[in-house]
Amino acid sequence: MSAPTSRVTIKDVAARAGVSKGAVSLAVNHKPGVSEATRDRIFAAARELGWEPNLSARSLSSRRVDTVGLAICRPARLLGLEPFYMEFISGIESVLTERSCSLLLRLVRDLDEEVALQESWWRGHRISGSILVDFHEDDPRVPALKELGLPAVAVGHPDLTGGLTSVWTDDAAAVAEAVRYLAALGHRRIVRVGGPETLGHSAIRAAAFDATVRELGLDEGRQVATGFAGEEGARVTRSLLFSARRPTAILYDNDIMAVAGAAVAAEMGLSVPTDLSLLAWDDSQLCRLTHPTLSAMSHDVHGFGADVARTLFEVIDGGPAESHPVPTPALTPRGSTAQAPRGAVAG
Repeated sequence: MSAPTSRVTIKDVAARAGVSKGAVSLAVNHKPGVSEATRDRIFAAARELGWEPNLSARSLSSRRVDTVGLAICRPARLLGLEPFYMEFISGIESVLTERSCSLLLRLVRDLDEEVALQESWWRGHRISGSILVDFHEDDPRVPALKELGLPAVAVGHPDLTGGLTSVWTDDAAAVAEAVRYLAALGHRRIVRVGGPETLGHSAIRAAAFDATVRELGLDEGRQVATGFAGEEGARVTRSLLFSARRPTAILYDNDIMAVAGAAVAAEMGLSVPTDLSLLAWDDSQLCRLTHPTLSAMSHDVHGFGADVARTLFEVIDGGPAESHPVPTPALTPRGSTAQAPRGAVAG
């Protein structure tokens, strides 16, 4: 008869991870004082030894919600400048505050890194659920998180999110409205400066743009894919305005690029909106501070984030969480759009 196996203790986990017992205690109780790398090493050692602290077990059994995860694939410098995510996160935080919960935010380089991060968070009992953003076609996070059983809400159209509970904006309808508005002003040469082609919402917007241009019989409806940074928007705008068939209207996929585009137009001696109309996505304070003020496709980004957070809690609590759209971005005309220049209407 074999000897009974001794119970694994916190001392064993500390020895396996090469840290003190105090460090293990800080990590499993989600307290500051240990680095992310050390925390991950401690949880890996605990999994290898089959050890689970009683505190975590009680938290899981009571379905207590303490922390929600959000990973974003963006450079830190760009994220700090992007009004959309600042407003979106503030909306999430407004709901978390009501529930005395915290947001665990990390920036990742790619989707594979995010999959590994989400797995580490979930297996380490560091989050009770997660918010997923910036979906790609055949997104690897969908099967990975389903296999883990991680409660999640996907911010994206259901065509992209593989059956996960989803909250989204109708980007196709909004793009169509923007193009029709510019066409009604007489613009026949319209360009969309979009985000990376790999992003699912960029593909949806691109398809809607092409379909609306064909429907209206416009002379030209070009699209250029780029990043979301101001310098990228400026570079693309400069190239477009130097081209032989200069557009009379440009639709940008975010407000930062639109502001940069307005600066380039001024640099080249063009008047907005007399010579060139500009229309931004993701209306923000930036659009109201430029001169002229920027017309935009406006939506309640703060409310969007709050809706996503509330939906995630429904998923975590096992309630009837249903996928649903939020209100479609609506056109807000301001000083940057006007009738097409005389002579450009006929193409």
